[in-house]
This record gives sequence, structure tokens and C-alpha cells, in this order.
Amino acid sequence: MRTTETLVRPQSITRENVHDIKTVSTTGRIRIAIIEDEESVRNALVFQLTTAGFEVVAYSSAEELLESTDVKDFDCVVADIYLPRMNGLQLQEELNRTIPYASIVFITGHGDLSLGMHAMRQGAVDFLEKPVDEKALLSSITRGAQLSRERRAEQFQRIKVEELERSLTSREHEVFALITTGLLNKQVGAELGTTERTVKAHRASIMTKMGADSLADLVRMAGILQIHSPSKTLE
Repeated sequence: MRTTETLVRPQSITRENVHDIKTVSTTGRIRIAIIEDEESVRNALVFQLTTAGFEVVAYSSAEELLESTDVKDFDCVVADIYLPRMNGLQLQEELNRTIPYASIVFITGHGDLSLGMHAMRQGAVDFLEKPVDEKALLSSITRGAQLSRERRAEQFQRIKVEELERSLTSREHEVFALITTGLLNKQVGAELGTTERTVKAHRASIMTKMGADSLADLVRMAGILQIHSPSKTLE
């Protein structure tokens, strides 16, 4: 039987710990989801992490988290790997499929190196054994939150750029791909069999539609879209 006494190895929350947590992002407090089927352990974790300055929501099962309307809003998930029904690894697989920017930190009372290595290979931030060192837990959560927020921002940016890209014509897609590889307007015209003047017109239209202020902006967007070579189909 697990007890709250074996959950964490007590350690004071230093000013440096709190500073690290606060500097993860300026968009508000870090939101943590705790998944633990044992109520006493779950309550202890909630108290510990709330005291550390996190916004915490607790769940008794992986299914309960996945059914929550808040599932996409958490900066980090802290989960016991040995959960009933859907276990921690199955939860991780589902999060990787549906919320690719989600970060997860596993805790377990049954050390299993091979299990931990598998979880880490699948993207887990950490695999901590009980009694969990408090400093290690806070550090793992902070790293997970930072990673999650970066991934979320990247995904939102990609969605925005993809929406803008859909406004381009087929020929503009061709010009976009070529000018972002470093070709001059004259070279693009020769590649597409059109005039430099026409390429300039397409380029101006692309800049407007993509909301770009410079060629550097377009190159960055091409990187986000993973555009490497022009399409063979011209308008």
C-alpha cells in the first residue's frame, strides 16, 4: 500500500526554484494535470505542487483526463505510470497522437529501467522513482512546461502560416518555393519560363497574402511549411 509519506522526499522550495518556475513563460501560471489513482497520494501531490506555485487539476485515471475539456490546456502532465485500465504508457501514446505538444513526467513506486527508457524514448520529460526528490520533480515539471509551451506556440504558428498559404495560387506556390531558396527574380523567371516583371508581381502578391515584411519572413515561413522544392504543376 502506498502512503503519502513515501510520495516525496521533503525538501524546501528555494527562491531559485520559484524563480525558475516563474520565468518559464510570461503567459500565466504553469498548469499541471496530476493523474494518480490513489487518493492520498493524489492529494499530497496537489498540495505540494500548489504550494510551489502551480495551477493544479487532479484526475484519478487517464481516461478522466482525456475526457476533460481542459486536456489541451495543460503545460505538463504528471502521471503514475501504473494506472488502472489505461496505463501511463498508453496515455503517453494517446497524447503523442492527439496533443503532440503535451509534456509528461512519470512517477512510479516500482522502478523499472526498461520501462523508464521506453517512456523517455517516446518523449517523456522524466521518469522519477518514489520517494520523489522534490527538487527533481519541480525541475522536470518546469522543463516540461517550457517544452510544451514552445511546441504549442510552434503548432499555432504553423496553423496560421498554413491558412495563409492556402490563399496562394498554384503559380504563386511555385514562385514562393523558388524565391525562398535564394534565387533572384530573373533566375525564377528563367526556371518558370516567364518574365522577371511577372515574377516581381507574383512576389509582391505573395508578400501581401502571407503578411510578410521581408524575404527573410518568407524564408522563415517556408521553413515552417517545410517547402523545399517547387511543384511540377503550374497554373
